[in-house]
Amino acid sequence: MSMQPLLIELGTEELPVKALPGLAQALFDGIIAALEKRGITVERGDAKPLYSPRRLAVLLPGVAIEQPEQTSEVLGPYLNIALDADGQPTKALQGFAAKLGVEWTQLERLTDAKGERFVHRATTPGALTLDLLQAVLDEALAGMPIPKPMRWGAHPYGFARPLHWLVVLLGSTVANVQALGIRAGRHSRGHRFHAPDDVAIAQPQDYVQAMRQAFVLVDPDARRARIVEEVTRAAAAAGGSARIDAGNLEQVNCLNEWPVAVACTFERDFLAVPQEALVETMEANQKFFPVLDAQGRLTEHFIGIANIESKDAAEIRKGYERVIRPRFADAKFFFDEDLKQGLASMGEGLASVTYQAKLGSVADKVARVAALAETIAAQVGADPVQARRAALLAKNDLQSRMVGEFPELQGIAGRYYAQRAGETDEVALAIDEAYRPRFAADNIAASALGKVLAIAERLDTLAGGFAAGLKPTGNKDPFALRRNALGLARTIIESGFDLDLKMLIHDARAQVSIAIAGTEVDRLDIAAEKARAEGVEVPLSQSASSEFTQKDLAELYDFILDRLRGYYTDRGVPAAHFNAVAELRPASLYDFDRRLDAIGVFAQLPEAAALAAANKRIGNILKKADIAIPAMEDAALLSEPAERALAEAVEAAYAETGPALARGDYVDVLTHLARLRPQVDAFFDAVMVNADDPAVRANRLALLKRLAERLGSVAAIEHLSA
Repeated sequence: MSMQPLLIELGTEELPVKALPGLAQALFDGIIAALEKRGITVERGDAKPLYSPRRLAVLLPGVAIEQPEQTSEVLGPYLNIALDADGQPTKALQGFAAKLGVEWTQLERLTDAKGERFVHRATTPGALTLDLLQAVLDEALAGMPIPKPMRWGAHPYGFARPLHWLVVLLGSTVANVQALGIRAGRHSRGHRFHAPDDVAIAQPQDYVQAMRQAFVLVDPDARRARIVEEVTRAAAAAGGSARIDAGNLEQVNCLNEWPVAVACTFERDFLAVPQEALVETMEANQKFFPVLDAQGRLTEHFIGIANIESKDAAEIRKGYERVIRPRFADAKFFFDEDLKQGLASMGEGLASVTYQAKLGSVADKVARVAALAETIAAQVGADPVQARRAALLAKNDLQSRMVGEFPELQGIAGRYYAQRAGETDEVALAIDEAYRPRFAADNIAASALGKVLAIAERLDTLAGGFAAGLKPTGNKDPFALRRNALGLARTIIESGFDLDLKMLIHDARAQVSIAIAGTEVDRLDIAAEKARAEGVEVPLSQSASSEFTQKDLAELYDFILDRLRGYYTDRGVPAAHFNAVAELRPASLYDFDRRLDAIGVFAQLPEAAALAAANKRIGNILKKADIAIPAMEDAALLSEPAERALAEAVEAAYAETGPALARGDYVDVLTHLARLRPQVDAFFDAVMVNADDPAVRANRLALLKRLAERLGSVAAIEHLSA
């Protein structure tokens, strides 16, 4: 089959930075899908979306120049409807043939489950790909994710940005297509300043190099690599190393066609400001790259990326330095003013800031978190006094000018203010680490006190959210309860804290229930005062319920487990293993993790599948039991050699695994239990469980019940059975 390379380029005004990669991928996928839908063979090779701020392009190394032969099959009426008693066509058959434009005698027949019927089969030559490219392009454009298309002129159509040129080449031939009012040609456009003239593309394979010569890097990977190289070189020349944040790099990559590094500096006095604020300003607001010293501290140098090789780079440098100075000056002013106020006094205003209508103020939340932090610290060997102190200060920076301007610095600003206020290093660090993990790929808190505070904060948020009726629904999760649940679980597991989560949920829920009851009483009292002012006598201090049920606690525990499911899936843990442990609902998530590891080891043993199947079988037998099952089997009623052997093996297994189970050595427990397979197999081969004698039957069920309890002591291993 003859193949030719295909190039499609849409030239636009500057496209939205954050949407650019997605738009390019959508066009790429849409073109390929539309071609393949029409039976046109595509050789993708290592093709990928190509794009720059002013263009979206698809370059495929091989596309068939025509469709294969097209076959069609149209089913017609069955014979009993199509032919009359004399074998002549009925109106039904005549109408079917006329619709297809053929004589009824040209129709074929086939037989299916309902009988024999007429069918029309036809084969037509495939269309030329050039003739189909208009439909392909239309379909790809229609499928692009553009929620708010821009319209221009008096045209009825819209796109992400106005279209200015269109290139569509199959081999060296320009396709006769148009899009958004622009007819396709072979002329692209180069860099807006370095190569403003049209760039003729002779063949698709010339595209990337032709654009490079016109100062446009259409390959985003090549452009990204150039940015990293330029920034790294400029930072090294300044005596440091560049901080290249992946998100910032991606945005800069989507802002430039021909990136050139410009080394800049700012006044050293600004380094007195928390470096996170300066970095945030440089990266988020200006898309610059900070330069760090050998110890990872911010220096007065930064790197900007210009979309031009300027003849006067000094002027670009002055512009970059000038635009960043006011932002830094603001940050320094905020920081200095906050230091004058002090961290402790910042907290005085938290009582007047509503956290949530039913849950009270931020100060109320702080008090609840402090109580939880004390409890948790005592259980994990941290200092309860320091834990309480850190919790009482952790939200104070919400009242700072710095966090008001840079919300991303919550906790980070608090750490600086705590250090300046003379708080211990442990307390200051915990104030910052209480927010970790801040995002999906972030690490948990590093310090013990930080971990305690992170757990306490998330426990209160989750308990409060559920108690106040703020449970996530669909895509709505205004209090980020899903993220908080995962952060809580990760912190407990990765810290190795063997905490009783169910008890902590109980404690957290008890506190928020009291808070909700209190706010309800306050609401009723305010309403009563208002009524009294209007002459209606209503008693004050009405009571409100603060009760909760075990169902409420179980609901929150299950919610946290659901978040863990995805966490372990990402780590490659099979769903069956997770379900096996989750069925036991361990109170400790650290214990949950250890059981999961043990199941992973057990599943690799040759005995695992058979024992899992046996335990599943035992469970089914016990569910169907119609008599009372004793707690222990009676040795005198064990008549069969196989059941006596199994009883002895089970007794030995209890003795051998008891100490290991007590110390949480679940691998050792399951390894010992794997040795029961011969006796279990022999029992089911030789012994009739449902014996006629009720006493014997109950005794055998008791034996199986004890076996199942020990086999399921680490996890419900029956989930490993297919």
